[in-house]
Amino acid sequence: MSHSIYFNFMINTDKFSVYRAVSEPEHLVNWWPLKCSGVPKVGEEYNFNFTDQYDWYAEVKSVQEGEYIHYKMTKSDKDWNPTTFGFDLEEKNNGIYLHFFHEDWPECNTHFKHSSFCWAMLLKGLKDYLENGIIVPFKDRE
Repeated sequence: MSHSIYFNFMINTDKFSVYRAVSEPEHLVNWWPLKCSGVPKVGEEYNFNFTDQYDWYAEVKSVQEGEYIHYKMTKSDKDWNPTTFGFDLEEKNNGIYLHFFHEDWPECNTHFKHSSFCWAMLLKGLKDYLENGIIVPFKDRE
């Protein structure tokens, strides 16, 4: 049995801005990793660098510009390695309804629970970044 994290919430901005924030390294670093590289095309590799110890990689599994991007972890830790996470965008009520998922966790352990909390905090940071231009310094992100 695998476990999953899901969040759905509104972001009051346009679809292109949300898509760029979840797919382009120069925007991802404003709310998630310390450093990032990658190209939003199927099969391309992304590097999500948090520290030298947490220098992780993922492959783009599916993407449609302005609509969604899904990543499959390829090099991380034993809990994250089997997982896939992604962002699906839906226009709704003059904003974007973001559907986030992080699926295929092998265990509902402490790391899964901590990551669920961290995603909630980080996605709030994404919302604040897009709606208000707020960038939380990396050292203050959970």
